[in-house]
Amino acid sequence: MLPVIALVGRPNVGKSTLFNVLTRTRDALVADLPGLTRDRQYGYGRAGPVPFIVVDTGGLVVDAQGIEELMAKQSMLAINEADVVLFLVDVRAGCTPTDHFVAQTLRKLGKNVIVVGNKAEGLDADFASSDFHQLGLGEPQAISAAHGDGIRALMERALEGFGQPTESSNSDELGIKVAVIGRPNVGKSTLINRLLGEERLVAYDQPGTTRDAVFVPFERDGRKYTLIDTAGVRRRARVEEAVEKFSVIKALQAIDTANVVIGVIDAHDTVAEQDASLFGMVAERGRALIIAVNKWDGIPTDKRDEIRQGLDLRLPFLDFAPIHFISALHGSGVGDLVHAVDMAYAASMRDMPTPELTRVLETAMEQHQPPLIRGRRIKLRYAHQGGKNPPIIVIHGNQINQVPDAYRRYLANVFRKTFKLEGTPVRVEFRSDENPFKDKRNPLTPRQRRTAARDERRGGMKKKKS
Repeated sequence: MLPVIALVGRPNVGKSTLFNVLTRTRDALVADLPGLTRDRQYGYGRAGPVPFIVVDTGGLVVDAQGIEELMAKQSMLAINEADVVLFLVDVRAGCTPTDHFVAQTLRKLGKNVIVVGNKAEGLDADFASSDFHQLGLGEPQAISAAHGDGIRALMERALEGFGQPTESSNSDELGIKVAVIGRPNVGKSTLINRLLGEERLVAYDQPGTTRDAVFVPFERDGRKYTLIDTAGVRRRARVEEAVEKFSVIKALQAIDTANVVIGVIDAHDTVAEQDASLFGMVAERGRALIIAVNKWDGIPTDKRDEIRQGLDLRLPFLDFAPIHFISALHGSGVGDLVHAVDMAYAASMRDMPTPELTRVLETAMEQHQPPLIRGRRIKLRYAHQGGKNPPIIVIHGNQINQVPDAYRRYLANVFRKTFKLEGTPVRVEFRSDENPFKDKRNPLTPRQRRTAARDERRGGMKKKKS
C-alpha cells in the first residue's frame, strides 16, 4: 500500500500550496479531466522518490469552535491514518502559541513528524528554521512551497524507508485485482458478498491499521480474481443493519493496487460531489473503471431515464467507463458486471502495434487536422505504445507543446474507439522530434564542428608524445 503523508499546521502557513506542489494537480488534472470539480483534500503524490498519498488538512487551532471544530476533527482523522506528518510553520511569522499547541497535540499521538519551515525563500535555511527547535520535534526542514525550494530534500527525508511499490510475484495466482469503492451504504458490502458467495465470511480480526484494505481471492466461471475490500465483508443477514465505515485513504490505496475498480452508486440518491471526486481519482490514477448503479430493481420505470441523464451530466469526464444497472441484493446484472471487469482489464492490458497506431493517427489527422500555430501547422509523425494499465500512446512530432487539450482528447477518443478500449482511460503523450540544439546561442556550423574535432584529436596526440 502507498505511504500516507498528512499536511498539518495552523491556518495560512501554506499547506494547500504544498499540496498542489506535491500532487502537481493545479494544471494537469484540470486539463486531463474537464468538468471535474475535485476535492483538494486528498491526492496522489508525484513529487518524491516513491509514490504516496497526501492529505491536506484544514488546520488546527486552540479552542476550536463551530466549523473550526469540524475541521480539527477531520485533521485528527487524517493524522491518525498517516505514516508521516509534515507539520508546516511560517518562518517569517516565527513560532506562535498555536504552533506550540499543534506540536503538543502531535507529540501525544507519537507520530513520525517533520517540522517544515515554509516561506523560507531568500533566507539562510539554518537561520530561518532555528526558532522552531523549541517545539521539540527534531530538526526543522526549510522550504518554499510557492517557489519549489527544498521540496526534493523534504520528500526524500519524509519517504526514507518506503520502497517503490512492486508487482506481486504471484500475480497469476492473484488474477484480476478488483477494488469496490463508493460512499457508505450504497451497497458495497452486499455486492462484495454477492461476488464472493452468500455463505462466505471474511474475518476482520487480523493485524493492521484501520485503513488497511483486505485482499480476498475468489473464482467465478473458472477465472481467478482478488477482491480488494474497502467496505467490510459481512454475512448477508448483517448487511442491512450494519453502518459502513468510510476511509478515503483506504479507497485511494485500493485504487492504486487494483487493475479494475467498480464504483458503486445508489440509484435512489443523486450523484454526489464525493462520488465525482472519488471516481475522478480512479481516472487520474489510470485505472480501469466500471460504474455500478445499485438498487436499480426498486426504481420506477418512468424515473430511470432521468437517472441516466443525471449520470451523464454529473460524470462527463468518465465517458470511458461503462455504466451497469444492478441489484446486488437480488443478483440481477452482477454477472454482466463481472464480464465488464474482464473486458475492461483486457482493454487496459491490450497490445497495440506501432504500424497500426500510426495508421490510426494518420486517419485521425485526415479527418480533423491539428491546428495552426503562428501560421505553422502542428506536425504529428508517428505513434507507439508507451505503457499499459492504463494504455499510454506516445506521439512524436513538432510543436507538440502547442497541442490543445481538446485535440489531445480527440485523439484519445479515436484510439479508444478503434482499439475497443472501453472501460479504461487512455493517456496520450507527445514527444518532440525537433532539433534540441536549434535554440542554442551561436551554434557551430558543420565545418566548425569538424575543425573543433580535428583540434581536439591533435591535442590528444601532443599529450601522448610528451
